[in-house]
Amino acid sequence: MKIERLNQDKIRIFLTFDDLLERGIQKDDMWREIPKVHELFSEMMDQAYNELGFDASGPLAVEVFALPAQGMVVIVTRGKVNGKHEERALEDEDNDEDVYELEVTLEQSDVVLYAFRDIEDVISVSKMLQAAELTDDGRLYAYNGKYMLAFEPVGLELPRYHAIIALLAEFGEATSVTTAILEEYGKVIVPAKAVQEICTHF
Repeated sequence: MKIERLNQDKIRIFLTFDDLLERGIQKDDMWREIPKVHELFSEMMDQAYNELGFDASGPLAVEVFALPAQGMVVIVTRGKVNGKHEERALEDEDNDEDVYELEVTLEQSDVVLYAFRDIEDVISVSKMLQAAELTDDGRLYAYNGKYMLAFEPVGLELPRYHAIIALLAEFGEATSVTTAILEEYGKVIVPAKAVQEICTHF
């Protein structure tokens, strides 16, 4: 589990599938109101407080993004506490259980996204993807000093999909960044057919 602060009132938590399995949680369980998911959320909030000093009291907006190959990204935004909430917070202190006011939105992302430390790795993986006739597609971004390759696996048969992920994992690492963040804060280097473009120029 990896936690980072995005701003004063917002944090991002990256959960790998191993993190979920260790706690006996299936990917689909994140869509359900079950005790295990509440325990996981409490654990995430404790870790966020211990590591970042992020106090999860008051109303919270929680966005969960499911990434196909990497795991889950959970973005927690703390709402503004008004007078009523403060009164309720004081009453809640008498209860032993942690009470979070959650507003949860869930999004399933089909985009496969991997980060690479340098362009040489991007060139190597692109050449292997093309040589194995796996894909010519993809979008290439620059973000936070790394290169990001994004693929939309729509319509890919499963063996080919897994072969693409295996190659990407060999050269790069799964990332908790979403394409929405890349579109907003990253720089698009190759908007389409990235593998083909890279193989043509290198």
